[in-house]
Amino acid sequence: MNPRVVAVLVSHDGSRWLPAVVDGIRAQTAPLAGVVCVDTGSGDGSPALLLEAFDEVVTVPGSTSYPEAVQVALAQVDPDDADWIWLLHDDSNPAPDALEWLLAAAAEDSHADVLGPKLREWPSLKRLLEVGVTISGTGRRETGLETGEYDQGQHDKVRPVLAVNTAGMLVRRAVFDRLGGLDENLPIFGNDVDFGWRAAAAGVRTVVVPQAVVFHAEAAHRGVRRTPLTGRHTHFQERRAAIFTLLANTPGRALPWQLVRLFFGTLLRMVGFLVVRSAGEAFDEVGALFSVYVRPGEVRRARRARASSAGDHDPRPLLAPWWVPYRHGLDFVGDIAAAATNQAQDVADRRRAAKEAEAPTPVPIRRPSVVDEDAPEEDSGLVARFLTNPLAISMTLVVGLSVFGAREAFGHVTGGGLAPAPTSAAALWRLWTESWHALGTGTPVPAPAYALPLALLGFLLGGSAAAAISALLLLAVPLALWGAWRLLRVVGRLVDPGGSPRWLVALGAATYALVPVTSGAWGDGRLGVVVAAALLPWLAHAALGFADPEVDRRWRAAWRSGLLLALCAACTPVAWVFAIVLALVVLIIAYAVTRSLPRGRDVWGPPAVTLGVVPLLLAPWWLPAIWHGAGSLLLLETGRQPYPPLSTSDLLLGRFGAGTGAPGWLGALLVVLAVLALIPRATRIPVLVTWLVAVVAAVTATVLSVIRLPLPGGSVRPGIAFDMVVLHGCFVLAALLGAQGLVTILRRSRAEHHEVLLVGLAVVAAIVPAVGLAWFVVQGPGDLANSDNSGIPAYMTDDAVAEPANGILLITGDTAHGLRFTVRRGAGDTVGENEIQYASKPDPAFTADVRALVSRPTPTVVSDLAGAGIHYIVLPAPADGDVAAGLDATDGLVQASAESRTTRAWRVGVPVDPHAMDGPRSVPRVVLLVVQGVALVLVLILCLPTWRTGRRRDDS
Repeated sequence: MNPRVVAVLVSHDGSRWLPAVVDGIRAQTAPLAGVVCVDTGSGDGSPALLLEAFDEVVTVPGSTSYPEAVQVALAQVDPDDADWIWLLHDDSNPAPDALEWLLAAAAEDSHADVLGPKLREWPSLKRLLEVGVTISGTGRRETGLETGEYDQGQHDKVRPVLAVNTAGMLVRRAVFDRLGGLDENLPIFGNDVDFGWRAAAAGVRTVVVPQAVVFHAEAAHRGVRRTPLTGRHTHFQERRAAIFTLLANTPGRALPWQLVRLFFGTLLRMVGFLVVRSAGEAFDEVGALFSVYVRPGEVRRARRARASSAGDHDPRPLLAPWWVPYRHGLDFVGDIAAAATNQAQDVADRRRAAKEAEAPTPVPIRRPSVVDEDAPEEDSGLVARFLTNPLAISMTLVVGLSVFGAREAFGHVTGGGLAPAPTSAAALWRLWTESWHALGTGTPVPAPAYALPLALLGFLLGGSAAAAISALLLLAVPLALWGAWRLLRVVGRLVDPGGSPRWLVALGAATYALVPVTSGAWGDGRLGVVVAAALLPWLAHAALGFADPEVDRRWRAAWRSGLLLALCAACTPVAWVFAIVLALVVLIIAYAVTRSLPRGRDVWGPPAVTLGVVPLLLAPWWLPAIWHGAGSLLLLETGRQPYPPLSTSDLLLGRFGAGTGAPGWLGALLVVLAVLALIPRATRIPVLVTWLVAVVAAVTATVLSVIRLPLPGGSVRPGIAFDMVVLHGCFVLAALLGAQGLVTILRRSRAEHHEVLLVGLAVVAAIVPAVGLAWFVVQGPGDLANSDNSGIPAYMTDDAVAEPANGILLITGDTAHGLRFTVRRGAGDTVGENEIQYASKPDPAFTADVRALVSRPTPTVVSDLAGAGIHYIVLPAPADGDVAAGLDATDGLVQASAESRTTRAWRVGVPVDPHAMDGPRSVPRVVLLVVQGVALVLVLILCLPTWRTGRRRDDS
């Protein structure tokens, strides 16, 4: 007796697929006892197509779920008239022999109650979608197939599986009814896996029959159509179905672990989606989790229903292995790394490829190959390529010598403009996050912005702030060299598709990389200038993306440029001012040339975003500095004050103040080369553009140099060292472009001695980096070996470190020329605390007490000092005799030992207030820190390349 099979076809807006599906059903080689069609509120011509093909169509509302639609269809069929039910979707087209193969497998295996076909992609018809399906412990739908795998018969074996897709599922009517059908809690996705899991737990055998083929368009899953059940959030529905399936079917003893695993796994998946810039899917992950967790009653009812129908069979062998999620995690990390490192080449590379594609392809000349059997095989290994590449050896030598020249950076370094490093990276973190600093008499002035990246780097290096500072000083030249190499190669290709000669790029990169050391900024301990110089070529390279023809790349370049500009501004605040001035100049020139401003959001938007990111990321520094009256910090040079004022000659010669840096003639030679670069006509336009940027830097520095910034200790000028670095970077770039133009001329002219001229050009270009590097190696650290000798006895410092409230009042000078005082806490000011101290206004009451102390000291004044957290008073050598005599006679002061006979010290006999340095907390600063953290994460995500994983194959 032939088995009676009734096909159940559910449709919703499927008119584009239904004609082929109807033809596929009618073409079946195995007879059908009937076809029941259910349309769920289609708005197209689906009901008419079904009614024309079959006798009867049941119409239900569009909100009807797929399980409900199947039950409506089965209500039209007498159980005695159907041995089997064949479930089909309106976008699943069965091959003519699909049903025949399924029935043949059922006849051969009498225990097989649920059978499924092999699913292939429609309309490609060749790619595999599913050959059975299971689920992992994290809810991922597992097919065991590679993405885009073609069907070559490699999976054509009938085998048991956990589940088969409802797009072609053949199931015994009695088994379907006994298991309660499909779960209505899973309206559209995941009901096949849930049904298969319940079937396996009840001892029902499910097999996949690969010889039976169904072509599936996966319309709902791929977003080709929207239904009232999915809306715009297909991923939300898929993920919710996966979580519900796991919680409803997981054994009771494993349920607590599953709840915890899904919660933290969802958070991790959310971060992963944010990393690949899929914010919608990230929020769908969290929404799906909470949509299930806030309705525990539904899960409990589902578990009770499964417990009543389950047998003693264990479905775990059919589930995905435990290690599969971890493999997917490693694959995801690998894909992210590949997407970040193997993304398409720079703008110049793509333009060069386009030009080469347009150019006629030369016909290769074939020459007979002569094989020398006695010759050794060519060694193409990395070591062999390195040893046979003079340029690689030279660049390695430059890096090695630069690290040797920076030898004093190993360990703890201080001196010049560099204060001692704090005890740990955690100290820098506290300095950045706290609203009130226990420095001097206490101050709310915010820490400089570079404290945050320095703290993060310190944490990465084992929690040591000193290691972070040493790493920056040691790697400043190599990082600048690497960045300049990348930038100069790209610029050379923008000018000429052939690019600059590699030896010329290497010389230019080395010349620029040595600017922070030959200028004297490195030797003077100006960490901010050194770091900004290392970041500048990376920033310029990222900004070249503004000219990328692809919109997505332009916006990604905007976020990268904004992040790098924010880092530069954190180290040298004038960097943002220069960027704004440069943007305005470019805007004015664009208007003068085109007589209109750029209107496309994708044109002006990326540069605007770059400039806007800086105040957003630096808001916890800028805003509190302004409202606490320390706005001068936003234009000061970082590090100890005073820093040397830069004259016009310093800017041109690239020297950080008179008497510092390498010989001045090196800078003069670079200026001469940059001027001579204007001669070659082939590269004159890009050289003029470079000179335009240099002029903007010079004018900005000139204007800023006449401004006086008020500080409590006196007025200072803004720090313009960043403009000096930009200026000399432009000189290097102009010289390289001019040399590139000269090389092109010499090669095209084919002069009699053009090789000699090229050698001469290389020698001239190598003078500046060679002499500069030799000077750095021989000269040594400059002022970085200096020690800070304040004259304070060591036991006082130890006491101040042990108890922060025990401050030391340091009074210098004499009554004839004026007395000055400072308050020292702990071991003294460290990196990041200098700027706070310089910009903090002295407490008027405390200042009055000190004046009274050195003029007419009284016990009341001593008590006030103890209340302000002063435990020791020190008059460094040579101590003023009149002041010392007055302090000796003051009640409440006890003479203390000092390091020298001419240094005098006293201990305050009154107990110090332990809460003297406690200050108020600022809620606005906390809010700003939170905003900064969120903004930093978002900017980092938006900097990454756009990369999306392929969606999981769910039934639709």
